[in-house]
This record gives sequence, C-alpha cells and structure tokens, in this order.
Amino acid sequence: MADAIRTSLVYIERDGKYLMLYRNRKKDDLNAGKWVGVGGKFEEGETPEACAIRETREETGLTLLRPIARGIVTFESDRYPTEDMYLFTCTEFSGTLRACDEGDLSWVEKSRVPTLPLWEGDRIFLSLLALDAPFFSLTLVYRGEELVRATLDGRELPL
Repeated sequence: MADAIRTSLVYIERDGKYLMLYRNRKKDDLNAGKWVGVGGKFEEGETPEACAIRETREETGLTLLRPIARGIVTFESDRYPTEDMYLFTCTEFSGTLRACDEGDLSWVEKSRVPTLPLWEGDRIFLSLLALDAPFFSLTLVYRGEELVRATLDGRELPL
C-alpha cells in the first residue's frame, strides 16, 4: 500500500469570516464544486507549518504569520488515496489578497460556512473549530462522496 498523501489546510479568519475557496477552475479536481480552506500537498522535506505557509502564499498572496495547528484529519476513500491533512487556523497574516488559479476566493461569515456545498466530513471539523476544541485527530471514511464513518480521537461519531 502506498504512503498517505500529506497536505495542509488553513482557515484564515478575519472579522468573523473565513477565507474560503470555491474550487471551480482546476481540471480533474476531487474538490470541484465544493468550498474549502486554502492549502495543498507537502513538498519533499516540508513541515506541516511550512506547507501551510507556502500553499497559502501561492493560492492567495497572503503570508501567514502565526498559523495555529488545530488537528490532523485522515481521509480514507474507496476512490482516492489515503490523505493525512494537517488543519490550521490563522488570524495573523500580511499581504494583499489576489486571485487564485484553482477557484474563487471569498470571505464568508463563519456562521454561513456550513450552508455552503462542503464535504460532509468538513462540517465535523469546522464544528470542532467553532467550539475551539483542543487539538484533535479525526478520521473520515468515504464511499464515493458519502461519509460512512467518522472517528474522533479514537471514538466513533454518530452520523
């Protein structure tokens, strides 16, 4: 079995809003038509924080100053390779927001984010962020686009 893909995902926060990316420009995008934070795959030898900072700069033009590690989310799927995603939030950043070649960036009220087209499992970790939960480990198992199992810190969650 191949090693898991390693990624970082960042939810940048300003004035009660998250910077969200509507994925609508990349060819063969598994996130097409969904809203996500910003981030992407690790480069060789990169730490989770370095990946989060680099990917944010590449996708938004913004530089994260103090990203906060919030959790690790493991995605298991019958369609895609396993992914270990390092989840961050950040309220301190610099730079000027610019267009992203992967989709449309928009500041969205945090309370409105759950109403957007999201992966079902994203709603779980976004609710943990909203509750300011301590660092967590979340495993999300998908069959196609259907979330079939979720485990938080070793305990199965009701779906």
